[in-house]
Amino acid sequence: MLLIINYMIRRCLSTRVVNFSNVEEKQYLGLISKIIKNGELQHGRNGNVYSSIGETMRFSLKDNTIPLLTTKKVAWKTCLKELLWFIKGDTNNKNLKNQNVKIWNGNASREYLDSRNLQYLKEDDLGPVYGHQWRFWNAQYSKEKGCLETYKGKGIDQLQNIIDTLKDPEERYSRRIIMSAWNPEQLNEMALPPCHVLSQFKVTNQNELSCLLYQRSGDVGLGIPFNIASYSFLTHLLAKHCNLKAKEFIHFIGDAHIYDDHCKVLEKQINREPYQFPKISIDNVYDDIESYSVNDFIVENYKYYDALKMDMRV
Repeated sequence: MLLIINYMIRRCLSTRVVNFSNVEEKQYLGLISKIIKNGELQHGRNGNVYSSIGETMRFSLKDNTIPLLTTKKVAWKTCLKELLWFIKGDTNNKNLKNQNVKIWNGNASREYLDSRNLQYLKEDDLGPVYGHQWRFWNAQYSKEKGCLETYKGKGIDQLQNIIDTLKDPEERYSRRIIMSAWNPEQLNEMALPPCHVLSQFKVTNQNELSCLLYQRSGDVGLGIPFNIASYSFLTHLLAKHCNLKAKEFIHFIGDAHIYDDHCKVLEKQINREPYQFPKISIDNVYDDIESYSVNDFIVENYKYYDALKMDMRV
């Protein structure tokens, strides 16, 4: 009789094992593995890459989840500083440098700007890149003052239009809540044409907000982890600001690629077992979306492996 009871207990326990594996991060690790094994070797603008076309990942944002990769450390405060810089419509790299953010330094150098035939831009002026298009779409970019010009009230404020729509109880369910950084008329004035091109925001009947991002080009080793984090932060911020709940981030990548000299490092990463994603809280709500600072964002229970060193391309 005792043997039967023990058997029944073991059978019950075996059928109730909960798998706490972070399957969403394993999407990303699987993408790395797929590209290394099956990607097409191409000579790109800035080096040899293994490339795969048309990749998709989905990340839940429910229960205040923020998908910061755990199989390597993601510098989430640096990511947030850049996002808040976009939100302000800023294109002056000096304002990032002053916060010890170096990710745009290569594209803002005198040598690089000259290579883009942007001799009229001063060093650290990136031209009408992301923030300019988000807040001042197609406003003429001053060749004299550049990033020091005041563009308030010029062009189209796409981000504010999104906020106004999300706050409207009748309009928030629209299928037209879109923000584009790809402006063909001004591409040649930009230090770097946008990689994350277009985002769409969609609200469910339960007032849950999702973000869908189309990214034309993604450096899977370095850039994609930042892009996942950045647009997830943005979705949480918009949800909080507009009295909604964050639901999901959906990521479409046109050309997902890995630089050949990143492969060895990334092979180490894919052998790491992911931890659970951390949680985020945003305590304050301001009238103006530009009023938020890094200190308003609290990330809790972020457990991660050591950072991995890879060279950034420009």
